[in-house]
Parts: sequence; C-alpha cells; structure tokens
Amino acid sequence: MSVVNHRCAVLGKPIAHSLSPVLHNAAYHALGLDDWAYDRHEVGQDDLDGFLHGLDPSWVGLSLTMPLKKTIQPYGIPSNIWAMQLGVANTAVFDWSDMEHGRDGLPAIRLYNTDVMGIVLAIDHALSQPSSTDVAALLDAEPSGAASRRSGSDQPAHAVILGNGNTAMSAVAACTMALDSSIGHITIAARHPDRNLCLATGIGAVLGGVTVESIFLDEAVGKARAADLVISTLPAHAADPFAHAVADASGPAPRGILLDVVYDPRPTDLMRVWSDRGALAIGGQEMLLYQAILQVARMTTGLKTPEDWDVLDIIEQPMRQALEEAL
Repeated sequence: MSVVNHRCAVLGKPIAHSLSPVLHNAAYHALGLDDWAYDRHEVGQDDLDGFLHGLDPSWVGLSLTMPLKKTIQPYGIPSNIWAMQLGVANTAVFDWSDMEHGRDGLPAIRLYNTDVMGIVLAIDHALSQPSSTDVAALLDAEPSGAASRRSGSDQPAHAVILGNGNTAMSAVAACTMALDSSIGHITIAARHPDRNLCLATGIGAVLGGVTVESIFLDEAVGKARAADLVISTLPAHAADPFAHAVADASGPAPRGILLDVVYDPRPTDLMRVWSDRGALAIGGQEMLLYQAILQVARMTTGLKTPEDWDVLDIIEQPMRQALEEAL
C-alpha cells in the first residue's frame, strides 16, 4: 500500500451518505496519484475550528457541504468570482507556504465555489453542448454579461428555481451563464420567499443583468410548467408535493429543462413528471460529478500547469463510471 502524502476530504453533518470519496479517489487513480487519498469526516459548525487546527501540511484541500459552506468563510480568502459574489464556498485549498495570510496559526486557505459551474456543465452535457476542456477556462469562467444575452432573440428565457438556500444562490449565478446566457428573468419559489431575495436580486443584476422575483412555492406551478429552465434545490422528497401539483394541473405540460440537484432517490418524482411528458430531466448526479471534477482540478493543478493536461479527457469518464457504480 502506498504511503499517503496528500490528503483531502469532504466535511459536513451528516456526511455518511456522501459520494465525494468515490469521485475523488477515482480521479486520483486516473491521474496516477498513488500517494493521494480522499475521505469523509462528520464535522458540524461548532467542530470546524478544531478540525482545521488539527491538520498538518499533508492536507491539500477540503470539499464542504451542509452546513459549512458559509461557516468556512472567516477562515479563508474567496478566490473565484462565485465565492466572492455568493459568500458561499464548497472548496477549500490549503497553501502551507503562506502562513502570513492564514488565521490563528492556519495556512492561507483559498476558497472556491464549483457548484455554479457544476450546474452549467451538467446542463451543457445534457444538451450535448461541448464544454471547454481548458482547465483555466472552466475554473475561472465568468458570465459574459447582459450585452451578449438573448442569442439573437428579443424574448429572454425564463428560469424558475425551487428553494432559496445556498445551493439556490449558486443556481441563480448559474442562470447568468446557462442556455447561452439567454436567461433574462428568474423566479425563485420557496416556502419563505423573502429569504435571500436581496442577495439573489443582486447576483442577477451584477453578474448578468437578470431580473429576479420571489413567490411562494405553491404559487409557482404554472410558471414552472412554462419555464425554459427549472432548477430544484430542495432536499430529497421536499419537492414531491410540488411535482404532484404540476402533474395534476390543467394546461400545457412542462416544456423546459429540469435539473433536480437530488441524486437519491433517482429519479425523483419531479424528474418523472418532466420526463413522462417528454421534457428533459437532469438528475443531481450530473451536478455532483461536474462540481467534483472542478474540485479535483483546483486541488491538483499545483502538480502541473493547466496547459499540460486536459482534465475532462483524463478524469471525467472514470469519475462518471465510479459514480454510476456507487448509485
């Protein structure tokens, strides 16, 4: 057995269900990184400080899930546009050569958000749209701005996002890049519509000139059926009543693309409603895959320059196969 010199892990609470170790370890194998290992640790908000101070220089990076995507913020430096704009990071990379910019004896910790591009790439893949294989372009992609949207049409596309938590804010940002940046209006549907509304409105305006409104979840059935893109960020089974309401409503069937971030169960009730009516439904395993691909790239690009290797060609298929076998 190889000695482990480089350690990474996913943190969260609960964490036993996480498939991140499956994905990351498959990538390490494909890259020939025999002395790398990726694990999971159950860490809550009150445990994070102690966990970070217990690490040694063999630690390269962390993936962060609920409830730590905001808790990590005081410890690190937001280092891509999405982490900066959203105040949410799912990726932390340690720089042990820079203790000056660390907190309380910790090294500098660079914070990134790969959820946004994970959503964009999941949609691109489902539409068979080729994605850039340039590592730097994928990692640092930014919205192209309102001036380029509409794709030759005067009618902007409409997106509906179910939920308004941290992942929903990443979905808002993703809408500024998805569907060739043609989305001009977003409706956020949630049980508590005012939560994060100012943040979502600001994201849409700053990143892409997109207008944002917020309504109650049970009022969004008609809008979801007519939307060009629906992204559900609700937890497993939380969207089931909404799915049944969409199925039972009179009028045209759903016509747009659905991305449900849930991957267990698969398919969800929401996905069944879309696919049974001939619309495209994308499961959360696609977002999970692509955000993990970008995390691997963030954590390992110190080994080679981006021009030296093609991250998608090397690790996408092995990671996809490992994920399918685990589901």
